[in-house]
Amino acid sequence: MHPIQRKLLELTVKKNLSHLTLRQIGELIEIENAPQKIKHHLYQLAKKGFIRMDRKKGILQLVNASKNRSLLAVPVLGSASCGAATIFADNTVEGYLQVSPGMLKKTKNIFAIQAVGNSMNRANINGKNIEEGDYVIVDSQNQSPKNGQYVVSLIDGLANIKRFYHDKENEQIALVSESTSQYMPIYIHHDDADAYQVSGVILQVIKQPKF
Repeated sequence: MHPIQRKLLELTVKKNLSHLTLRQIGELIEIENAPQKIKHHLYQLAKKGFIRMDRKKGILQLVNASKNRSLLAVPVLGSASCGAATIFADNTVEGYLQVSPGMLKKTKNIFAIQAVGNSMNRANINGKNIEEGDYVIVDSQNQSPKNGQYVVSLIDGLANIKRFYHDKENEQIALVSESTSQYMPIYIHHDDADAYQVSGVILQVIKQPKF
């Protein structure tokens, strides 16, 4: 896939582009003053079946990657460590999870991340823990978690999965593991918040099958 098309596809996963001009869309992927180039690559994505595009009706949206309408396609944006933040997050769509709607509490503005490590194997998200290889479904619109919620977050561009606590009294954020092994919390002071970003709150866990 052409690099511009990949950037545009990743952008449609994260953002509603229907109300934006071609020039504005180009600026979001750091291609300025080239609306015809953006138009060409959008039409190529539509031709390949990745997006649905009708500029007259103001429609520009991601097409469900599954031909089976009973399934939803959830974009997988790589993986995240359950221990120390050691995996670089590049937000590249690596594929799609085919999931029936009944498994999801929310079907829009979500993405999936695959868990690496065992530091969250005692977590409890709707009765499920997070083990190596499991997928977590993340609400990309909720980037202001409440205390005790599970989050995917970035520390200096590195992704991890933790339980979130905002300790206002001590002006710090604590990212806590829940594991059968001992893992120290990660502490982030308010003054260092620029290096920290919540990507979203975890809604649920898709377990890897055990054969």
